[in-house]
This record gives sequence, structure tokens and C-alpha cells, in this order.
Amino acid sequence: MPGQPDMHHARQARLVGVVLVGTMAGWLGAQWLGGHYGWPLKYALLFDFAALAGFVWAMIVTYRIWRRRPK
Repeated sequence: MPGQPDMHHARQARLVGVVLVGTMAGWLGAQWLGGHYGWPLKYALLFDFAALAGFVWAMIVTYRIWRRRPK
């Protein structure tokens, strides 16, 4: 049976995966909607920064999981 740290790492890894997929889907959807409805470019930049924040967060959490793994 996996220990408590293993379960915690698995939950965090699952959350990272969900955030990555959600961020990518949201960003692609926002880009498509912006092009389809002719939104100003400032909204595209806003969505780009939001996606970048999601990706940076996922990278930081993934690094933390990697560093805490048992040796």
C-alpha cells in the first residue's frame, strides 16, 4: 500500500496534469473565440499571460514533486 507522501505526490501530479490540459484548452479556445469574434489584441495578450501563469505554476509544482521524490 502506498504511503502518505506517495499519495500526496500522486494528487499533486494529477492536479498538474489537469491544470496543463485546462490551461491549454482554455488558451486555444480563447484564441479561437478572439479571432472568430474579432476581439481586440489586448484580450489575446491577457489570455496569453493567463496561460503563461498556468504553465509556470505547473512547472514549479512539477519541479517540487521531482525534488521531493525518494532517492
